[in-house]
Amino acid sequence: MSTELVQHGGLGAASLPDMVRYAEHLAEANLLPRQYQQRPANVLYAMEYGRTLGITPLAAITGIHVIEGKPSASAALISGLVRQAGHKLRVRMDNGRAVATIHRSDDPGFEFRAEWDLDRAKNAGLTNKDVWKKYPQAMLKARAISEVARDACEEVLFGLHYTPEELGAQVSAEGEPLIAEVQQLRKVQPGEADPWATPAPAPATAAERRDYLHEAREAADADAVRRIWQQAKADGAVPVYLDQIAAVGREKAAAPAEEAEPIEGEIVDAGGDAEQQLRLAASRAGLTNLDEEFENSYGVPIEKATTQQLAEMTSLIAGAA
Repeated sequence: MSTELVQHGGLGAASLPDMVRYAEHLAEANLLPRQYQQRPANVLYAMEYGRTLGITPLAAITGIHVIEGKPSASAALISGLVRQAGHKLRVRMDNGRAVATIHRSDDPGFEFRAEWDLDRAKNAGLTNKDVWKKYPQAMLKARAISEVARDACEEVLFGLHYTPEELGAQVSAEGEPLIAEVQQLRKVQPGEADPWATPAPAPATAAERRDYLHEAREAADADAVRRIWQQAKADGAVPVYLDQIAAVGREKAAAPAEEAEPIEGEIVDAGGDAEQQLRLAASRAGLTNLDEEFENSYGVPIEKATTQQLAEMTSLIAGAA
């Protein structure tokens, strides 16, 4: 085995046969996470990902976890990648709240900020999880770190956008995926189906192939999030995932809308006319719960909505009809 490979520093120059042999030897170690023991192909995958990130194989093996085919990273690894790129990351914990901020090295005057508290976690349907009940502070910190890193410097993550917990894995207080207890093996009798046989993986659903939550966070407004939620539900997304998308929609709806300044000489329709147009469109489309749908989408009743919000909803209903 080449000395460059052992030293890690020359890993990029190592030949594929050298990397394969290294992975085979490393997979023999019982100190590795279970998903890598006796699985040299998994070790090789982590090594390749680590080389892309500029970290050692062991850092990749302990920090990168594949959940349902999607690579994820611990909050500690995400923090390391952000700081390795030269950006300043700060995390503050205060009375059940985690605040993470990043100042990019190429734009130090601007602060990216992500804040998580138990109220936000509850709205996202997270606080009923066992790990959130046991380790709320650690979970809040991890959520704040991953969110601010996605916003501030996604380019340093190389696809590691989420922690294992965000992808639905059961994790420890450190955010590491938990491995189920090994079952006692027994000899399968002739004619008996093997109870421990690994079932064939089910084909990936549309909801698993598409990152609706990320799309919702990047959406322009609550109306766009609502359409994403509807598509995710139609594609079979699980309720917890739908709740997370809905929480993003509520956040965008609660944010103060930027009212466009009217152009000089332009006549702006009165709110009463806009409301009449909305109710007429709902009547034509057969929408009987207009008031409930509107308040769920924008966070305010129709009577208190802006003309722009009324017009957006009217356009949406007309398009759907």
